[in-house]
Amino acid sequence: MADPLAEIVGLLQPGAPFSKCVTGSGPWQVRRTQSPNPYYVAVLKGSLRVEDKRNGEIAVNAGDFILIPSAQDFMMWSDVPSTDRDEVINPVILPGGGYRVGSIDGPVDMRALVGYCVFQSEDATLLSSLLPEVVVVRGEHRLAMLMQLLGEEAIGSKPGREVVLQHLLEVLLIEALRSSVEIGGAPGLLRGLSDERLAMAIRGMHARPGHGWTISELAREAALSRSGFHDRFQSAVGMAPMAYLTAWRLALAKNLLRGGKATVSEIARQVGYRSASAFSVAFTRDVGIPPVRYAREAVAPQSGTVAEEFEGAIA
Repeated sequence: MADPLAEIVGLLQPGAPFSKCVTGSGPWQVRRTQSPNPYYVAVLKGSLRVEDKRNGEIAVNAGDFILIPSAQDFMMWSDVPSTDRDEVINPVILPGGGYRVGSIDGPVDMRALVGYCVFQSEDATLLSSLLPEVVVVRGEHRLAMLMQLLGEEAIGSKPGREVVLQHLLEVLLIEALRSSVEIGGAPGLLRGLSDERLAMAIRGMHARPGHGWTISELAREAALSRSGFHDRFQSAVGMAPMAYLTAWRLALAKNLLRGGKATVSEIARQVGYRSASAFSVAFTRDVGIPPVRYAREAVAPQSGTVAEEFEGAIA
């Protein structure tokens, strides 16, 4: 059976090209305005607090990882009580490229890796559709091992330090995406997959996109009535079951068309359409141009992913 989340994460090829080690001492505050990319904080030592207008205040402790897919106007501050007078406008840049907030001379009571992540397409919007507004991962054994390695690299000076940090952060990001810890109540794929009954239907759609699925069949996969399944799916995932299936099929079709190794008729069958004409009508309605023209005008395969196209279809 397919694992939809693992499949999409693999297609995304997430990376963490920008990170910085931040150390803090005493009271401090940092405000961030809207960022075009998902923002993360991996706390290696001590504690800090994060707050935005939608999710309120969240305490993040050593060993925790927080991911903010849509980083719009949020604030981080020290575990030590602070005021607006402690706001950091220009952090001190330390030898070696790290940043210091709060007291320059005081003992370090917080150390964290902060930064943003991107995908192969450099389009971070898919993450917002897959995840709730904030993801906090705590107490995971695998995460703890990664955080320990990150901490050692962050304060070390071994050759290849930056390369190792980047790859460790990429693995950490994938672990966060795979985790369903504290996913909250926001609609999305994670919430759908956390529902055992809905997960069976979602996995079925991903395992056999070419099958002629009906709402009745999908409801049977989930062991629910048709209306119960539809309403439960809509509430959990944020879109109707057949709309989700169509979006995924067309995303797969776009990837196949970019590959240039199959005819339109072959692709139509692979993604669940009975005829090339039916597929062409659906594709043109969704994309705006016929599949043959899309294939002719498509850029090289490496410039996009199935997951990126999927996001565009369901946004």
